[in-house]
Amino acid sequence: MAGYRILLLITVSATLAAWQAPRIFEVKPALGTQKVTNDPDDPAIWINQANPEASLVLGTNKVQAPHGALVVFGLDGQIRQTFSNIDRPNNVDVEYDLQPATPAANGTGSMDIAVVTERLKDRLRVFSISAQGVREAGTVDCCREPMGVGLYRRPRDGAIFAIVAPKGRPDSLRTNYLLQFRLENRGGKVTGTLVRRFGLFSGTKEIEAVAVDDELGFVYYADEGAGIRKYHADPDHAQAAQEVAVFGTTGYRGDREGLALYTKPGGAGFLISTDQLPFSSEHQVYARGGDNRLLLTFKGGADTTDGVEVTSTPLGPRFPAGLFVAMNSAPKNFLFYDMRDILKVAGR
Repeated sequence: MAGYRILLLITVSATLAAWQAPRIFEVKPALGTQKVTNDPDDPAIWINQANPEASLVLGTNKVQAPHGALVVFGLDGQIRQTFSNIDRPNNVDVEYDLQPATPAANGTGSMDIAVVTERLKDRLRVFSISAQGVREAGTVDCCREPMGVGLYRRPRDGAIFAIVAPKGRPDSLRTNYLLQFRLENRGGKVTGTLVRRFGLFSGTKEIEAVAVDDELGFVYYADEGAGIRKYHADPDHAQAAQEVAVFGTTGYRGDREGLALYTKPGGAGFLISTDQLPFSSEHQVYARGGDNRLLLTFKGGADTTDGVEVTSTPLGPRFPAGLFVAMNSAPKNFLFYDMRDILKVAGR
């Protein structure tokens, strides 16, 4: 009888463990892009408002100049443009409708922009984006080896800010670790002014991934060895210096890397955080609002992923519910996922 009870206890315990084990859903990519020449790192998505099917994906090739580059892809994964001679471009982000600081004599109006961190030049490289393509639009002196960047468009006045995480700073500066610059459009050239330093850093690993929720007013960044930190994005917020939350502190086997926000009106949507793993990185999906609780985990076959990006905007018949993009290390490209496949496993 005692042996039977022990066997029953082991069986029940094993069953409970199986029930409690987190399920990891698998999603297949729709396509892979053309290869970059050396080392892909971070993607961003620019949405062509007039013709969503003509939207673009921008990605970095993270090596020293002259091969370091910003690479522009169409939604078919083919390369449209390459901007070389960027000295180790790390991350890139996109924002819309940067208004002119003053009325321009030549009639230059607002522009959509991409900002790239140029690590070995300690600066930001700025590009304008339109239906006619991408062009260079200025530089901003930044900090020692800038890595992560997230752009924030403040709803109340349309001001645009770049929030930057550097590669390494002295231990005494693990508070106020991030830098925030206000960007200005001066006749089609973009300049930047430092407006604040903020944010804690654990001192373990690095900070690369930065994502900003314009509508709800939060910035998230991945403290790679510790968790996901959350602050107010507006530098003028009354609690701008206070950490709102830290989550994602457990459940990762690799570094906390790319962050991306899938947003829907009224605060709906979720935050995707990458667990960087060889062969098939995993992506933790957190609620966008409330306590940012963990909703599910999925993987999609992308190798040792650094950067990711996502949009909920329909991008034509190929990506009618939006697009998720993940860096794919060994094959030296980016993978595109149909958001319908991800929403299906999420039960949405």
